[in-house]
Amino acid sequence: MTPDSPPSAAPPSAAHPLLAHTGAQPTRVGAAFPGQRAVFRGRDLHRDLRDHHWLGLCALAVFGREVPKAQLDFFDSIWVWTSYPDLRLWNNRIAALAGTTRSTANLGLSAAEAMSEATIFGRGNEYRAMDFLIKVQQRVQAGEPLAEVLTRFLADGGRLAGYGRPISTVDERMPLTLAKARELGLDQGPHLALAWAIDDYFAQQGKPLRLNLGGLVSAFAADFGWSPREFTMFLFPAFLAGMHPCYLEALELPAGARFAMRCDDVAYEGVAPRPWPPAA
Repeated sequence: MTPDSPPSAAPPSAAHPLLAHTGAQPTRVGAAFPGQRAVFRGRDLHRDLRDHHWLGLCALAVFGREVPKAQLDFFDSIWVWTSYPDLRLWNNRIAALAGTTRSTANLGLSAAEAMSEATIFGRGNEYRAMDFLIKVQQRVQAGEPLAEVLTRFLADGGRLAGYGRPISTVDERMPLTLAKARELGLDQGPHLALAWAIDDYFAQQGKPLRLNLGGLVSAFAADFGWSPREFTMFLFPAFLAGMHPCYLEALELPAGARFAMRCDDVAYEGVAPRPWPPAA
């Protein structure tokens, strides 16, 4: 480099950390060989997995291992009774708006799925609920009284996920879920017992923080040995069946008819009407 040369971003001898990842892309998850075969998580997709159920294949994709059939059946059933084709729900509303604006189906439903990662409802809530239950379980197993763990959690400003339901204190899906767990022999896990112990604690304290469905299914997932990230990814299509009808029904109506609003319906509380200033 001459004295007039511009300074380089890094010394010539320092290799960029991404250089090792250029060129061929080694992978452990699989690959397609057009005209020949495809490999999925180390197994031949068309030979070893040709009779696999799609949900089991999704689980294999997420977990990298086979998930017991009882666990798959359990969540498959929960997805059935969680599929509400109600366009008032926050994520279904996006599907209906996509239909009324004549968006394509995949674009609209993808946007609705993205909204399912909400903080209070859906994937965001379940991620935090599962993380909460795992950490509380670890502290209780280490000898800390449950009441002290919960008191400190709330005193430190912890936001409790998996407990409480904003609209109704009764969740019609809870009895179905518990009955299915008993039927499949999945109702004896330690995290499920902890979830109910926390529910009892808040009931004794007079707090309106009862275990909700998100907290309940998060406890089961923790008992299955799943991580919060695995659980969140596996639950991706959970609301999908309820979204399709909302989108299709909006298509049957005139464009813009869903959630149309008259100006008279707007309760305006801003600046009062004022005269337009005369031209200078």
